Amino acid sequence: MPSLGARILGVLLYMIPWTDSLTFGNHLYIKYPFIQIIQIPAIPIILIERSIPFGSFLLFLAIFLGLVRNTKVSYFLRFNALQSLIINIGIIIISFILEIIFSPFANSLIVRTISSTLLISLFSVIVYCVWSCTQGNEPDLPGISEATKMQL
Repeated sequence: MPSLGARILGVLLYMIPWTDSLTFGNHLYIKYPFIQIIQIPAIPIILIERSIPFGSFLLFLAIFLGLVRNTKVSYFLRFNALQSLIINIGIIIISFILEIIFSPFANSLIVRTISSTLLISLFSVIVYCVWSCTQGNEPDLPGISEATKMQL
C-alpha cells in the first residue's frame, strides 16, 4: 500500500495532462463561466510552466528523469508519473492534429463539439486516475496502462 505522500504526489502528477486539456474548453468557459472552476487544480502547474522559460519541457524532463527512470522511487509513483506523461503526450498530439485539420473552421459547431467532447472525456479520465491514486491503486486505462507497464 503506497504512503500518503506517494498518493498525493500521484494525484499531482495527473494535473500535468489536465493543464494541457483545459484549452479544449475555451468556448465553454465563455458561454458558461461557472465551468472555470475546473481550472483551479491546474493553477500550480500552470504557474510553474509559465514562470520558467521552457517550463513545460523542463517539467517533463524532471519527471521523466527524476521519477520514471529512478529505480529508487516506488513503482506506484513511477507508474503514475509515466502514465500521466503518456496521457499528456497524447493530448499534445491531438491538439496539434485538431489545429491543423480544423483551423479553417475556427469556431464552427463541429470544432466546438469535438473540443467539448475531448474536454469531458479527458476530465473523466483524470478524475478516474485521481480517484485510483487516492485509493492507492494503479489506474487501469486500456492501452495506456499496458504501454506504461511495458516501459517500466
